[in-house]
Amino acid sequence: MPRTNVTFDSAGIDIAGHLYAPESTAGPRPAIVVGHPGTGVKEQAAGLYARLLADQGFVTLAFDAAYQGESGGLPRGMEDPAQRVEDLKAAVSFLTTREDVDTDQIGLLGICASGGYTLTATAGDHRVKAVATVSGVDIARQFRLGADGTQNPAVFQAMLDGAAHARTVTARGDDAGAMPVFPETAEQAGALGGEHGVEGFEYYCTPRGAHERSAKTFAWESIDKLAFFDGFFAVPLIGDRPLLQIVGSSAVTSWMAVDVHQRATGPKELHWLEGATHVDLYDKREYVDPAVTKLTEFYTSNLSK
Repeated sequence: MPRTNVTFDSAGIDIAGHLYAPESTAGPRPAIVVGHPGTGVKEQAAGLYARLLADQGFVTLAFDAAYQGESGGLPRGMEDPAQRVEDLKAAVSFLTTREDVDTDQIGLLGICASGGYTLTATAGDHRVKAVATVSGVDIARQFRLGADGTQNPAVFQAMLDGAAHARTVTARGDDAGAMPVFPETAEQAGALGGEHGVEGFEYYCTPRGAHERSAKTFAWESIDKLAFFDGFFAVPLIGDRPLLQIVGSSAVTSWMAVDVHQRATGPKELHWLEGATHVDLYDKREYVDPAVTKLTEFYTSNLSK
């Protein structure tokens, strides 16, 4: 599948992307913007889904969020929800400039943290005609409440303490460092985050899915920005545009997809993949392939005149 390196502007920040276009040049095509998980980059899960959906005839765009990967922005490793939503809208704007894209038929696909961001972007951008998520979460909820929704509130309060201290240190001209996302071993990941923590470690920190530009830390400013973000608040504004959520039946984060499904007011489907965990849907082809089949059916039905 041909892949082209592209760049576009998002609120003054240069965004680096990979554009996948079907080899056939027949007419403008429906297009899909694919957002990556938190700490991820376009070469990982987002790129896999973008390539497989391009194989099905869509023009697809996977990109690195601002402050991450090959995209611009300082400080590095910033997770800024407002900017993340803007990045998705900017990606849609970029697609509207291309002759090979049917500008009336653009959809969004959000994986993991991008799930919450794509819902917010869709709610506020009527150029998006259909939206889907894979293992979708609101990363702000995950930080505040934990992956399973049962985290002790004191945990996030301690993170906010760290963020406040880092801002003071930076204001005084010193280096506050960054907040580590992953520990050094899978055992430590399990002690901190249970099976979900081990899953993340095995994907991001081993040859299975590791990439040199995939962040292992967050800028401390990310934490207080996440404190007030709500990726699901605007779901009712999606209105009558179709929504598909693909979720593993064994995903500890699946409660968030259920929450979204209950909030959605238009055509909606919560599609379960039996036996899959949250991270299984990033790269394990026994789950990715049926997910792509479902996504292909969804976008084919809803990105057509």
